[in-house]
Amino acid sequence: MTLTASVVGASGFAGGELLRLLAGHPEFDLEQATSRSATRKTVGHAHPNLRGLDLRFTDPADLDSVDVLFAATPHGVSMERIDDFRDAADTVVDLSADFRLNTEDQYDEWYDGHERPELLADATYALPELNREELAGADLIASGGCNATATMLGLLPLADADLLGSQRPVVDVKVGSSEGGAGGGAAASHAERSGVVRPYAPTSHRHEAEIEQFVGRVAFTVHAVDMVRGASATCHVFPDERVTTGDLWGAFRERYEDEPFVRLVSGGGGVYRYPEPKSVAGTNYAEVGFELDPRNGRIVVFSAIDNVMKGSAGQAVHAANVALGIEETAGLEFQGLHPVGAP
Repeated sequence: MTLTASVVGASGFAGGELLRLLAGHPEFDLEQATSRSATRKTVGHAHPNLRGLDLRFTDPADLDSVDVLFAATPHGVSMERIDDFRDAADTVVDLSADFRLNTEDQYDEWYDGHERPELLADATYALPELNREELAGADLIASGGCNATATMLGLLPLADADLLGSQRPVVDVKVGSSEGGAGGGAAASHAERSGVVRPYAPTSHRHEAEIEQFVGRVAFTVHAVDMVRGASATCHVFPDERVTTGDLWGAFRERYEDEPFVRLVSGGGGVYRYPEPKSVAGTNYAEVGFELDPRNGRIVVFSAIDNVMKGSAGQAVHAANVALGIEETAGLEFQGLHPVGAP
């Protein structure tokens, strides 16, 4: 089976990763890459790693008819153009936040409302580890936020085992500069970003809405740190009853032993004893681990992903594979590099 694919908003970081993945995917033919800012320029103009790809950016107003359209556009664009996207493709995978939440009330609370609330019920959240069965056959897919993805992958095993407790988990996420997108801004410039561990969303980060929707409420803080790729979540969980290390291994293995893109990394030997973004840079893998703190009645859960891959483009391709009945790991087998510089 060979399917045609296009990427709207392909000159950004997530768009570039989509192009890289689709160009090497055994089941997709990459037909179109659109960009307002780079129309008619070669793909390699924006993505130097793709200079060998014979493809030019086209105007996003002129969409080719394809089997699958991936929209890597800023928040608000997809809800405005969703009819155009669905006219152009049988399956639409949106990487923005436009269709991640279930209700109009959620968008009123966390965003600036929603222009097409009647379509929210049609959308399926893209994280296969969370809702693989719902993704099969889905034609409007909403790729999850990177901070929410890292957090939920850490907490889902405890939620399944009823170990989250009655006290709200405390979550601290540290993210790389690519989360701000190719446009960046003053805070993303090298002079301002280099060397920092900067709280940029102490409370009320929008990805908290996704976590609440699928796992429950958390106390959530995000820091910007000096790396390019990566989201690393540290979750402090306070169970109501005594928990053993064996209980935790059982919960995490039960949840993830058959997952192709989740690695359990918890207190082993060597330098990389716990999950960290450097170990998964450029891949669709997530690393998840934990440590038990019996003295304080606390479980500390760690999870790490590449925010542009598992937290965006890789998750989108993985979800499309599931939705279309393609082998889940197709096009996503890259294992990463070691040693490697700052991710």
